[in-house]
Amino acid sequence: MGLGVLEDRVMEHVPGTTRYFDDPERPQFSSEGVEGLKCDTSGRMPIILVPQPSDDPNDPLNWPLWKRDLITFILSVTAIFATCLGPILAANTLTLTEDFSVKFSKVAELTGWYLFGVGIAAFFFVPSGRLWGKRHLFVGGTILLIITSAWGGASRHNYASMAAARVFQGVATAPFESLVNVAVGDLYCVHQRGIRMAFTNLAVFGGAFFTPILVGKITHEIGWQWTFYFVAIFCGLCLPAVYFFCPETAYRRDQSLNTDMLSSDGPGAQQFFANTLNAPEKPEKTTKRDAPSTPDTLVGDDANQTQVGLSEIPISSAPAAPATSSTAAPVPTARASVVPPPKATFKDSLAMFNGRKADENFVKLMLRPIVLFFHPAFFWACLIQGLMIGWTVFIGVILAQFFIGPPLWWGEVETGYAYTAAFVGAIVGFLIAGLLSDWSARLMTKWNKGIYEPEFRLFLIIPMMIFGCIGLYGWGPTADDLLWDIPPAIPLMFFGFQVAGMVIGAVASSLYIVDAYRDLAIEGFTIMIVFKNLLSFGLTLKAFQWLVLNQTKATPLFNIIGSVQLVVCLSSIPLYVFGKRMRSFYHRHDWLAFCKVR
Repeated sequence: MGLGVLEDRVMEHVPGTTRYFDDPERPQFSSEGVEGLKCDTSGRMPIILVPQPSDDPNDPLNWPLWKRDLITFILSVTAIFATCLGPILAANTLTLTEDFSVKFSKVAELTGWYLFGVGIAAFFFVPSGRLWGKRHLFVGGTILLIITSAWGGASRHNYASMAAARVFQGVATAPFESLVNVAVGDLYCVHQRGIRMAFTNLAVFGGAFFTPILVGKITHEIGWQWTFYFVAIFCGLCLPAVYFFCPETAYRRDQSLNTDMLSSDGPGAQQFFANTLNAPEKPEKTTKRDAPSTPDTLVGDDANQTQVGLSEIPISSAPAAPATSSTAAPVPTARASVVPPPKATFKDSLAMFNGRKADENFVKLMLRPIVLFFHPAFFWACLIQGLMIGWTVFIGVILAQFFIGPPLWWGEVETGYAYTAAFVGAIVGFLIAGLLSDWSARLMTKWNKGIYEPEFRLFLIIPMMIFGCIGLYGWGPTADDLLWDIPPAIPLMFFGFQVAGMVIGAVASSLYIVDAYRDLAIEGFTIMIVFKNLLSFGLTLKAFQWLVLNQTKATPLFNIIGSVQLVVCLSSIPLYVFGKRMRSFYHRHDWLAFCKVR
């Protein structure tokens, strides 16, 4: 038993578990004597890359780190403008009720229709991304964002037109909500993903809370239509960056290179695990010339990965290389006669499609997320991420009831500024998730004698539970007590706590799914996004009704919500204890094949 994670009784090595690791995102040090694997030599000790880059210069793992970070930054910035369309009406509730001559609940439904569009579109876009790559979806999504944002601004007094525009705005947002995190898995080795996954989650989930702060002021000065026009303008500025500097990130890599997904009974795994587990602790020096050739010896084209030979070859025998990136350094090997494919030109990188990425059926891929919903790990991830996001949307919807109405009578400017607390909460959640994910994984891996388990990522649920439950239990009574002259900053502070918990939970669930089930990460993120958007859609329809049933009192409602969230967080304990055995069980008993979708 490793720190409470029960060992499997059937498989010697379970996919996701990686041995001899001592770094937050599971890097394996090459001094353990692993045969023929590429390493990142930018740090004090060379780190074996997981997954292994191929010899192809067009493999995203072989691109310079600055190029991969640029792609991540561009997609994240565009995702901010895409997801800001979700809460873009939050500060304008009163204004829109007057312009459209509808009730508060009908304005809240406009947010629901946007979420509905995101959830439904994800079912179609994610299989498309699996089969043909993600570039066409990112470019097409950006174009659709420009069109639908302009459409929303032009709707003016036509409620039906605005509702239709909101659905298609959700469709345009779907590629960024569902595939940006997956692109991180395409672009980076495991030891590089942690902080970048936190950054993309901040962009997708946290950046939206800055929107109402600006929207209220924009609406007051030049009209609510310009909030949509500005999104169209900024997405128009992002379009050239996405088109010219974001090539296809999906790559069809040989399965033997996905070393984190190997199992002890998988093809080619016996030699790999024999090398990793039985490597001598102090190998004698040999030379490259003495190393026998193996099919696992890889050749690369960049300056900061170096090839590691057999267990007899210490890392010091590898040629020196400057530490500027994390791609492979050219090393003379027995495979020098194997000519890698030519490097794609800049013109080639502009193509919307560059080949099929999987030989699978579109309909089966579309049904996979539904099947995965009944997998315990993915069901847990849906609850951890989806419920907290749903409660955030719920608070945003009913916030107008407490702040725009009596006794405060706030306008759109003050209501927009109220989201400052939520934005600060998102930043705090990002910082906590980024720092603790590194620190906790490093510490627990050391305590576990250098063996990393994906369940170590669940440590983040502790701060998520603390912040999230404080926010949910605190928001209800303080919002009700606004009638008794409680400062508005108090319930807004609890809103910030809840948002911080939401961001931490999003990072925790994303990291666990990527580390434990990377081969199913795309479908996993799909069902998580569909679940949270359809749940949020339902909450927008029922929010005011629930308040009315509770005589407009938030306390009893949020006591129930907080208790539900507490139980969901505590469900992480059995997942932590039995997660490894569950990974083994579902590896040996293919759930997708059983349901006829593989």
